[in-house]
Amino acid sequence: MANDQGARNMSAIRFKAKMFKIGSSHLLGLPESASAKLPSRGMTMVEGTINGFRFQAGLEPDGKGSHWFRIDKTMREAAGAKAGDTVTLAIEPTRDWPEPKVPADLKSALTADPQAYIVWMDITPMARWDWIRWIGSTKQPETRRRRIEVACSKLKAGQRRPCCFNRSLCTDPSLSQNGVLLEPS
Repeated sequence: MANDQGARNMSAIRFKAKMFKIGSSHLLGLPESASAKLPSRGMTMVEGTINGFRFQAGLEPDGKGSHWFRIDKTMREAAGAKAGDTVTLAIEPTRDWPEPKVPADLKSALTADPQAYIVWMDITPMARWDWIRWIGSTKQPETRRRRIEVACSKLKAGQRRPCCFNRSLCTDPSLSQNGVLLEPS
């Protein structure tokens, strides 16, 4: 694995973990000993291998001091693994954050507000991930709509990150309750 100069020049974090499901999502939770070696309790971008298959993923906090990430169909097939299987991983944090997928409602609001859009394009991909995570961390459509309005307003005012956002909580409302990752199904 290429060593990212900004990622603390650390060697690969190697571990085994069991893939599991919550609803229809396939996930992998890091052992606390592996998570403790990461540079942040919040979301951390990593590059690595799972059963030899190379990947890049954002590790989400589980709200209990560790991290998890979603295993998509391509990754499962390439790793030859399914829920219940134990897989071998080697990961390294990277400072190279890919552009996040911007939800349609947020994209529409940014397009309609040129001042907010200019700041959005000026912030780092990591900051864009944080805004998207904050906006998406609610199940209520009305709360989500208000958060998009607040995001645009704050971006226009030059605020580059969401305020009062606990980066160490799980922000996927379909997989968590009160910021804590649900137990496997």
